[in-house]
Amino acid sequence: MTLFAGVDAGGTTTRAAVHAADGTRLGHGTAGPGNPAAHGPAAARLAIGQALRRALHGLDPSLVAASVAGVAGGDDAFAATLGRTWAECGIATPPRMVGDVEIAYAAGTAAPSGTLLLAGTGAAAARFSGRTVTAVADGLGWLLGDEGGGFWIGRAGVRATVRALDRPGDPSDHGRPQGRAPGPGLPYGPLVELVGAHFGVTGEPRRRADRIVRLAQADRMLVAAAAPLVSRAAAAGDECAAGIVAEAARRLTATAARLSGDGPLVLAGGVLTADGPVRAAVLARLAGRRVTTARDATAGACWLAALDRLGDQAAHERFTALPPPR
Repeated sequence: MTLFAGVDAGGTTTRAAVHAADGTRLGHGTAGPGNPAAHGPAAARLAIGQALRRALHGLDPSLVAASVAGVAGGDDAFAATLGRTWAECGIATPPRMVGDVEIAYAAGTAAPSGTLLLAGTGAAAARFSGRTVTAVADGLGWLLGDEGGGFWIGRAGVRATVRALDRPGDPSDHGRPQGRAPGPGLPYGPLVELVGAHFGVTGEPRRRADRIVRLAQADRMLVAAAAPLVSRAAAAGDECAAGIVAEAARRLTATAARLSGDGPLVLAGGVLTADGPVRAAVLARLAGRRVTTARDATAGACWLAALDRLGDQAAHERFTALPPPR
């Protein structure tokens, strides 16, 4: 039996998979964040190794003929460390390391040319020709870019919450309540309540705001994890959350428009593959385009590994038929 391994190492979660040559998924594993730029090479390598070992459980690692690791924030030095990780897992041949955009695109289409719009924790667009990235837009990281991605959405929601708590009853902020208390003593809207519960804060408004600020500064991933709360609040009718969703969709589609061209537009990343207000708003803005949705990025990585070895015999539809395991 010939096996192919794939890894999707992102800013929030690392996933690994092992597929047979016919595309059947035989193993899958998850671990913590695997982005070396965001979390450090040591922590990223540990997470990737854990996910890979879990995917290989019950399988013979010596049968892995080729593998691809899609690593957000990876570089040449980190690629060398992955070779040692593979050897520790019993795989003789080191992986081909690519970016997360390559495996996300492969998870959505077999077309050699097209465009990817990725929004997970971060956000980027990439243009492909012959399965090679020819241009990239955004992907500039949580601090300076990634506009419309999960961190951007979460930060916007947390920022709106602390501003609301800092100005209870003040109608001057953008001329409307936007999820805040419309007057002294009145309850806050869904966004403020959801974010407050996420950070576990109680007490009077200013005390809650200060506590959220301290917790957010200590752990920025708490901010990124607030992104789904913005979608929940928007679905519940919160004006401020709806505005954040609309602006995220505008920024994401503007990023993709910078790389327009022939072929499909693949939507990838948790923000755009999960049903919800952001995906709906993006699809509305892309009406008329040929749009597909990426499935399991680890399957895309396995397919790329098989393509390296088997060529056209690697059946894309078999490798990418299943969604990622929960």
